[in-house]
Order: sequence, then C-alpha cells, then structure tokens
Amino acid sequence: MCMDDLKRELEVSFDDMLHVMSHIQRRKLLMALMDHNPQDDTPSVPVSSEDADSIERFVQMKHVHLPKLVDHGFIEWDRDTHEVTKGENFEEIRPLLELLDDHEDELPEGWL
Repeated sequence: MCMDDLKRELEVSFDDMLHVMSHIQRRKLLMALMDHNPQDDTPSVPVSSEDADSIERFVQMKHVHLPKLVDHGFIEWDRDTHEVTKGENFEEIRPLLELLDDHEDELPEGWL
C-alpha cells in the first residue's frame, strides 16, 4: 500500500465528523482536547464513578465513545493509563469545534 492510499483511508468526511459530534460525551471530550495544552498537564478521560449514572457514562465512554473517536483518528487512547490525547485527524475536526465554540451562545442549551 502506498502513502497516497494510506492517506485516503485516514481522510474523514464531514458526515463522519457530524456523526462523531452527535453525542454530548464525545463533544465534551473533543472540546476539552481543543483547549488542552499538553505542556500543562496530562489529559485524561473526564468521567468519575461516583454513582450509577457516572458508571454508565464511564462504560459508554470506554466501550463506545473512545473507540469511535480512535477509529476516526480524532484521539489516541492509552487503555492502560486511560490517557487521551489528540489523534492524527484531530486538526480535521478542529474547524468544526472552533465554529461551535465561537457560536456557543447561539446554540441550544445543553449542546455541551
């Protein structure tokens, strides 16, 4: 497989971006990574396990949301340390994240 073929496989469509952004947990994680400066500290999955709701969110994050973000190349996820960092395709979704962030006050309550 040549590099051009590999690059085409890693490209993400706008529909993929919208699908990934369709769940609030994925939006929150991507928005947190957008603002994250890796020189400041180490990012981690923003979920606690204090109650049944949090446990369900943690399970969903681990088995659904993080794998989906990894599959699209938006994040890298170290399953051993639970660290999440920007993936090779993060810059492709950044303009959409910035657009949402810039117009946050115009979006429906609860979008993030």
